[in-house]
Amino acid sequence: MSRKTINYVRVGNAVVLALLFASWLNIFFIQPYIVSGSSMEPTLAGESLLDTDKVGDRIIVFKSAYLMGNAPAYGEMVIIDSRVDKIRTLKDQFFDSPILAFFSNKYSNEGNIWIKRVIGEAGDTIEFNDGHIYRNGDLLVEDYIKEEMRLPDELFIIPEDHIFVMGDNRNNSSDSREIGPVPVENVVGKVVLRFYPFHRFNLL
Repeated sequence: MSRKTINYVRVGNAVVLALLFASWLNIFFIQPYIVSGSSMEPTLAGESLLDTDKVGDRIIVFKSAYLMGNAPAYGEMVIIDSRVDKIRTLKDQFFDSPILAFFSNKYSNEGNIWIKRVIGEAGDTIEFNDGHIYRNGDLLVEDYIKEEMRLPDELFIIPEDHIFVMGDNRNNSSDSREIGPVPVENVVGKVVLRFYPFHRFNLL
């Protein structure tokens, strides 16, 4: 084998190893996401199909945040798989990675992956009353929501190993009001950082 061919093989091996390492990081540790839609405004800006000039925030999600018995806490922003009636498998976790999804032509989970904020934990009672939210009878004071809420009166009791999530843009968000409490196993990870646009760079 010529020296040139050996160099090509070495470069190819290095590329394959780099892709495998990046995929491993994506599957189990950290992953970038592009925010889509307006449900988390004003906290996070999302891409819009109607406004091609609007740039969606780029965020980093820590996917190992809730391993070893850890559970999402009040106020945290999380990525969830909204298919709450479907048991997530290791296969789903693999194809959350855009690298593997690209090569498999199976990046179809995108519409099921939502960014929301944790409002309730297991055992909580969440009540909507006259446009306000009460958790276990206490009024929630939330300075991050976009505007005054227009909410029908409802009551939810959060089961064990579930959380209740909502978007910060309460009047334009699909969330636990629609799909119900979310199993903790459907939480893909915790939003920890916005890295783009650069002028909005911050920890979350």
